[in-house]
Amino acid sequence: MLIYLKLLGTMAFWGGTFIAGRMLAGVVPPFSAAFLRFFMATVLLLVLLYANEKRLPRLNLKQLAAVLLLGLTGVLGYNIAFFTGLETVSAGRAGLIIALNPVGIALISALFGLEALRAVKVVGVLTSVFGAILVISDGSPALLSKGVGSGELILLGCVLCWALYSVIGRQAMKDLSPLTAVTYSALAGTLLLSPLAFAEGVQNAIFNYGLKAWGSLCYLAVLGTVVGFIWYYQAI
Repeated sequence: MLIYLKLLGTMAFWGGTFIAGRMLAGVVPPFSAAFLRFFMATVLLLVLLYANEKRLPRLNLKQLAAVLLLGLTGVLGYNIAFFTGLETVSAGRAGLIIALNPVGIALISALFGLEALRAVKVVGVLTSVFGAILVISDGSPALLSKGVGSGELILLGCVLCWALYSVIGRQAMKDLSPLTAVTYSALAGTLLLSPLAFAEGVQNAIFNYGLKAWGSLCYLAVLGTVVGFIWYYQAI
């Protein structure tokens, strides 16, 4: 029962990330926003991991490869698509598009032979895809033939990245605890994001961000990442 309450809490926290991300749009560039979010989250996660394990676990080559893939998909790829898409797409619309995440996870799991795609799942996938088409096309699916906005297409990249992150994470947690997997994947993603953020000039721009921007970043780091990711991986 507790794990379902955590999943509900995670859903609520992640719902708020779209609002926080939208508030950052036009104020903090996408690479910088993603880097600052995960830099702050990684610091907190390392403290939690050390307090919980009394050490920082050492990874073997297989585990290191897994957390690098997690950082590449769930942190670097997802957040670039997330913050870039929110520059042109409203928070509510973005949230409905990314609600396709379970569909992506089901399809990727079936593709890699991890879970069978039974009839009830097929019905759920088709229903979700039809719903997404209605959202993306503003209720007129025929409009898709004339093209879809770049923001919506970029946000679909979030679905692919999160599906891969979830499937890889499930395999990684055969050897790693949820806290370890989340912490090291966040660290890997932060390192991957750092050159992109510094190219945007984040090292100088941080002194110009206002309270609203920092409040949004703190929400994304603490509730959207530290709490949300740990609870999500515990459920997986």
